[in-house]
Amino acid sequence: MNLPVFRFAPSPNGHLHLGHALSALLNARAAVALSGRFLVRVEDIDQTRCTPDLERDMFEDLAWLGLPLNEPVLRQSEAFPHYRAALERLQDMGLVYPAYLTRAEIKRFVASREAAGESWPRDPDGAPLYPGDTAVLSSAEIAARAASDAPFALRLDMKAALARIDCPLFWQEAGAEGEALFNPPSKVDVNAAAWGDVVLARKETPTSYHLAVVVDDARQGITDVLRGRDLYEATSVHRVLQQLLGLPEPVYRHHRLVLAEDGRKLSKSNQDTSLRALRAAGLSHSELRKRIGL
Repeated sequence: MNLPVFRFAPSPNGHLHLGHALSALLNARAAVALSGRFLVRVEDIDQTRCTPDLERDMFEDLAWLGLPLNEPVLRQSEAFPHYRAALERLQDMGLVYPAYLTRAEIKRFVASREAAGESWPRDPDGAPLYPGDTAVLSSAEIAARAASDAPFALRLDMKAALARIDCPLFWQEAGAEGEALFNPPSKVDVNAAAWGDVVLARKETPTSYHLAVVVDDARQGITDVLRGRDLYEATSVHRVLQQLLGLPEPVYRHHRLVLAEDGRKLSKSNQDTSLRALRAAGLSHSELRKRIGL
């Protein structure tokens, strides 16, 4: 029987906060409870915002939390060929297309339709579904952008992807902490159509989160993905990509979120909840665990 493998995968584009501490500690605790392994992955696709200084600070915070660091650490910035290969496989299946509408153009188009009384569909995160280039641009404008140096996104044709799979998809959802860790998982039906044609890469970025995370989990042999409840719905997209690419299916465990006083999800831009600021203010380990409910 293979031992379970958990991972904590932060991005060094800002300082870790209380929510990251909860996720990291829950993963480490689950690995111990289930006699498995705990890995750290550095999600540093964004080479502009992710810096060596922030990565150093991140590992200092993890050390302060008392988390084991098993080498080697996988860095996404060193894995671009793997993402490119996965993207090319999907392109060879005819499931990827270039999309030239900018975010501003999408926003204006959807706003105009909604102002006219139309209810435009949105994905589970609240973003409007992609309308397609031809809804806004003429064929001549699309051809001109394709022939120029215009920015573009590479999107998954979700309808074609689901038709290619042509079978019911689900994922295994299990408990995230405490005794629930040992409960058998339940099946959750995939609803990938709700996401529309998700972005897999951009002209300036070789991969999206959705594509990178399934490739990385497979490369690291991750058996149990324990992450925040805010990514619960995105699991539908990840299961579609795993099925298309022939990647193994981990068990998913989505944990509660640590919220700010106003009820919103914590953000790295909110410095007063960063671990570094709290450490500097004298926060102890016991106080930290109390604040995050451990």
